[in-house]
Amino acid sequence: MAAVQRCTVEEIVASLRPGMTVFVPGVSGESLAFHAALKAQPEFAAGVRFTGLHFPGINRTDYLGLHAEARQRGYVMTPGLRAGLADGRAELVPVDYPAIYRDLASNVAVDLAIAQVSAPDADGNCSLGPSLDFHPAVWSKARRRVLHINSRLPRTRGSWSIAYATADAAFEADSALVNFDAGGSSETIERHAALVAGLVRDGDTLEFGVGKLPGAILASLRDHRDLRIWSGMVTPQVAALVDAGAVAAEGAIDAGVALGDAAFYERLGQDRAFHFRPVSETHDVRRIAAIDNFCAINSAVEVDLFGQVNADSLNGKLMAGVGGLPAFVAGAQLSNGGRSIVALPAATDDGRFTRIVGSFDRGMVALPRHCADYVVTEHGVAALRGLSIHERARALIAVAAPAFRESLEARWADIARRL
Repeated sequence: MAAVQRCTVEEIVASLRPGMTVFVPGVSGESLAFHAALKAQPEFAAGVRFTGLHFPGINRTDYLGLHAEARQRGYVMTPGLRAGLADGRAELVPVDYPAIYRDLASNVAVDLAIAQVSAPDADGNCSLGPSLDFHPAVWSKARRRVLHINSRLPRTRGSWSIAYATADAAFEADSALVNFDAGGSSETIERHAALVAGLVRDGDTLEFGVGKLPGAILASLRDHRDLRIWSGMVTPQVAALVDAGAVAAEGAIDAGVALGDAAFYERLGQDRAFHFRPVSETHDVRRIAAIDNFCAINSAVEVDLFGQVNADSLNGKLMAGVGGLPAFVAGAQLSNGGRSIVALPAATDDGRFTRIVGSFDRGMVALPRHCADYVVTEHGVAALRGLSIHERARALIAVAAPAFRESLEARWADIARRL
């Protein structure tokens, strides 16, 4: 095997050619140094197709915006990708996390793969820090493999790492990591979170998303005990659960990605509770189903009176993607003692529109009607498992915002006549 070429990030950018496909990691694994160098030399993005999982609200880089001839293959809607769909420069593949992994592994020929890593350890292995999600799908098959060695990246524990010798080139750049702040809570959010936390039992294994409500739910679990985490993403609130004694023991937290600030990332390199895995493991329905008492807690945009869940569209406009939601819910429903919990506010922030709706006229279905065991709003818990179709509708109307319950009852009466 040839020696790893030491170079600069500018030299890597200058090596790009039209027709190449470049894997650029997203979430907290994104190399901001690579993007900055591209932005400084945008002519090298001409004719290049970029691919990877980039999440709105987390990854703010715009690869299509680098050059009028840049292209992108993406998996969730972002502002930059939307513009590219309009002019034909973007491909949007509407699949969940396991299928994204399979697509990258089987359908996409990668000419250049970027991986942001720590410096090699004594055995010559590089840690991927807080993001292990999709790298194994592309690393071994990429025609050229490039390491961004970042001194700010924590050396974390995980089921996969990159042997330095397998890289073709490496550049060093001290670069900030992608930071994420879910924002503040409120009395309403905390009341809502407490209702969700009441469905969690000591000894459960939890999955959850990111945002204000998921963060508040985690904060509401500090008095629980012997919890474990198996999730696509984890945030600083999980570290607070460790400090509160709510999480079981060393190695009790398995995740694909961590999102937070510099202090949280530094902690990941020291706290042995955290263990990272690729999507092929974290989102494997068979692995999830084998975990007893698996509790999948996820957010939604809307739930209709059949119990169908819209997780990523607004008035028919795609806002993101379904992510890991289908896999975690399927695993939870197969788990001995498992539960699927969908938590959402009962109405929009301005109170003008209900988020418990009669039926989906324009929203996209992320989960079919049989997948949510519990739907929780700030007004209560709708326990749907085992209910008849009319009982489900009544339970969901009961947790809707009071101002919309009468109209929802009328809407259900109309729907029921046509069943």
